Amino acid sequence: MPGDTSVQISLPVWRADYDARVESLRAQYAALPPDAPVRLAKPTSNLFRQRAALATPGLDVASFDGVLEVDPIGRTAEVLGMTTYEHLVEATLPYGLAPMCVPQLKTITLGGAVTGLGIESASFRDGLPHESVIEMDILTGDGRILTVTGADDDPHRDLFYAFPNSYGTLGYALRLKIELEPVTPYVRLTHVRFHSAHAMAQAMADITETKTWEGETVDFLDGTVFSADEQYLTLGRKVDDRQGLTPSDYTGMDVYYRSLQRKQVDLLTTHDYLWRWDTDWFWCSRAFGTQKPAIRRLWPKSKLRSDVYWRIIRWDRKTGFSARMDKVRGRPAREEVVQDIEVPVDRLAEFLDFFHTEVGIEPIWVCPLKQRDPQARWPLYEFDPEVIYVNVGFWSTVPLPRGVDPAEGRVNRRIEQVVTDLDGRKSLYSSAYYDPEEFRSIYGGDTYDEVKKTYDPQGRLLGLYDKVVRRR
Repeated sequence: MPGDTSVQISLPVWRADYDARVESLRAQYAALPPDAPVRLAKPTSNLFRQRAALATPGLDVASFDGVLEVDPIGRTAEVLGMTTYEHLVEATLPYGLAPMCVPQLKTITLGGAVTGLGIESASFRDGLPHESVIEMDILTGDGRILTVTGADDDPHRDLFYAFPNSYGTLGYALRLKIELEPVTPYVRLTHVRFHSAHAMAQAMADITETKTWEGETVDFLDGTVFSADEQYLTLGRKVDDRQGLTPSDYTGMDVYYRSLQRKQVDLLTTHDYLWRWDTDWFWCSRAFGTQKPAIRRLWPKSKLRSDVYWRIIRWDRKTGFSARMDKVRGRPAREEVVQDIEVPVDRLAEFLDFFHTEVGIEPIWVCPLKQRDPQARWPLYEFDPEVIYVNVGFWSTVPLPRGVDPAEGRVNRRIEQVVTDLDGRKSLYSSAYYDPEEFRSIYGGDTYDEVKKTYDPQGRLLGLYDKVVRRR
């Protein structure tokens, strides 16, 4: 019309399909009994804590797996909340882009990494996955679907910042807009050995501050501890060509973590670098015999994946097969010690000394991180933004003295105590044993309670302590 100055805003091509999925989910939610607890019906999970079964069906969110759009100019992606990082990377790599932090296992979902935290070797420069989220649509406990951005004028800013580490107790991310970063075809690796934890920690701190090592740029940084006097930092650098090297392949007979001990320099395609840990679930595939050459030759290459090992673990938990075999053989009971913790870099050596002496699991994964935006406050997993932290991951079982019940969590409780004493904290994807007061002091306290009352006033979603400690 002449004189009409209104602006016509065109919706993105994916909007209509996305809205239809949302409406279907709304209908599912509305059909639940008003006093019924709400959970997701997910076929996979990377949680190590067991949960009680629900009497009512969970929300079917299978349709929320997929990448809606990749913007190669703006370097962003619109992603459905249940999208696995495997699918996300498949969509972004053709554009020469990747998420700013890609957790190590293919079946971790973007929504799961944001609400439950994730980490990887880019975290020393770009923080954790939630720090590159621009916008989210969240299904809250009271049935609303809210778009949150964290901006100063966002009326739901509190939910945006409380969402990380809430583990689905404040709501579920249905759509996330995230930042992407440029990647190159290859990653050149340098494995540097350190004979003491002190020396390794100092190198981590120096690299995190300068992003360099011996005059070369460092784009990725993590480490592997084999013993108190054998530990390696792996320094990754983005490169455009092969640099005279032949790319290694750790998806077949060769095992990645063993290469750290025999190679000083290595080269991987970016795709294979991102998933270097998934093939053998770090080193945990040892438990299934798949690192033995005779078994590995027969094991289908497509089944060398963390989710396959997960299915075996779930079967073993359900049947109690391993525990029964240990009892028949007269072996002591074993406690599952599967944890990721963070301590300040200057306390790392102290933690590792304790761990080698009292726990004894090896190898151990270490990965430095620093908060990307020093002005941000993430109240449910709050770091000192000026401090460099180190994630320490250990995943195994330990034998117990005769007569000790694994359910007591004796070793895990001791680890929690030491981590707290060292000004650290632990991730909540696995078993936790904190008492309510200590838990509140570490994970959000009054801030969590206030946000919970605002977005889930009827308690349709479990509370954080009930979910991760009481395992309800």
